[in-house]
Amino acid sequence: MPVKSNNGSIANKFARVGYNTIVKRNSIFLTTIFVSAFAAEMVFDSVSDRIWDNINKGRQWKDISAKYATEE
Repeated sequence: MPVKSNNGSIANKFARVGYNTIVKRNSIFLTTIFVSAFAAEMVFDSVSDRIWDNINKGRQWKDISAKYATEE
């Protein structure tokens, strides 16, 4: 029994558009990878810093510096 190909599916259209805009040219593909990695690093660092600050609230120097700072 032959299998019908579903060339008109939405997933196939997205794949075709993605291939034609990003993957087809190596320079665009590599640029997309580097920009995506840079953006992911910024998001990950920001989120992990917020989590760390929330867990350690009141125990970091930025939280207690006013207690120990002396004016000269």
